Amino acid sequence: MNSRKMYDRIFAIFGTLMVFFYFGLAIFVLTSELINLDKAMRIILAVPLFVYALYRVFVSYEKIRDSFFSSDDRDE
Repeated sequence: MNSRKMYDRIFAIFGTLMVFFYFGLAIFVLTSELINLDKAMRIILAVPLFVYALYRVFVSYEKIRDSFFSSDDRDE
């Protein structure tokens, strides 16, 4: 396995972990009492986080599919 393919796999896994982070941060902003914001501001902050997390789901899916399941195993 060449180093480029290993590099792509590591970053595909890292991108997937970041998806969980963004979803968790959005839920934290919506539900936490530690942040002293009114409900409208919580929604304004959480909705873009949810949308970005959904975007990252699709990007991570593409990267994982290309890195782990592609039949393009050429040694360069």
